[in-house]
Amino acid sequence: MKCLGVIGGMSWESTLLYYRHLNQGVAARLGGLHSARLLLHNVDFAAVAALQAAHDWDAAAALLAEAAQGLRAAGAQGLLIAANTMHKVADAVQRAAGLPLLHIADATAAAVRAAGGVSRVGLLGTRYTMEDPAIVQQRLQQLGLQVIVPDEADRGPVHRIIYDELCRGVVTEASRRAYVDVIGRLQQRGAQGVVLGCTEIALLIDAASSPLPVFDSAALHAAAAVDWMLDEETTA
Repeated sequence: MKCLGVIGGMSWESTLLYYRHLNQGVAARLGGLHSARLLLHNVDFAAVAALQAAHDWDAAAALLAEAAQGLRAAGAQGLLIAANTMHKVADAVQRAAGLPLLHIADATAAAVRAAGGVSRVGLLGTRYTMEDPAIVQQRLQQLGLQVIVPDEADRGPVHRIIYDELCRGVVTEASRRAYVDVIGRLQQRGAQGVVLGCTEIALLIDAASSPLPVFDSAALHAAAAVDWMLDEETTA
């Protein structure tokens, strides 16, 4: 089993989901008492969120690059950024660490294509992810998907619920209904499925609550990481 370095804490609520998915995935594949061979660097999300708000992506890249270099020094053979938005700096982090980095958009696009019948997806995420095509949208499009983001009136509440509620472990029915309404409007605009493009959204939305097929980027990212850890033929 290869050793995976996880850059987490963005937020730690979703990093918990990653930890569970990674360990459950390895246990399902290997059985017995097996668990995932991981190294975790948990950043202080307050510092990262402040850099995001200031659009200081160079400083954010330096912060994550330092974490990645530490993971490599500790023995990590590959990297995973346990967040969507911070894939804005994924290329810089990979260059700094000199390790393969498993990109969240690659795992998500592969799962959408494998599902069949879905070529246009709605994308929910932070305002950064929804408004900056370079974070994940362009990569999804390069991999054959059409991407629809919520309109301006919906992007604000979607973003606010992530930072003010989900990142703090707060899950309410009112916010779930708000998200379901946004998904419904994406469906009216032609979306055939919805990508949960923020790793906390799975705390709020699942297949049972969504009017569209759901693609949980965190779970899909973790599943791809399990494949990488256990499959010698898999490359980042």
